[in-house]
Amino acid sequence: MRTRRRTKLVHEGKYVAEVDVELMETDHEWSPYLSVEDAYKLDDVREALRRGDIKAAAQYGRVFALTPVSM
Repeated sequence: MRTRRRTKLVHEGKYVAEVDVELMETDHEWSPYLSVEDAYKLDDVREALRRGDIKAAAQYGRVFALTPVSM
């Protein structure tokens, strides 16, 4: 089994968080996949952003506020 680090973006409402996770690669047809811990981490970040709890989401990665651009 081989692992590689990737940054996943979690978008919820007007916020986006960059969260580092490890993808596990095997010879299995479902590869690559996340560990259970990383999947829960992404769920926790999404839920924190949904509540507007930026401080909790920022424990897992960088958080950005999205601003609409008028054309």
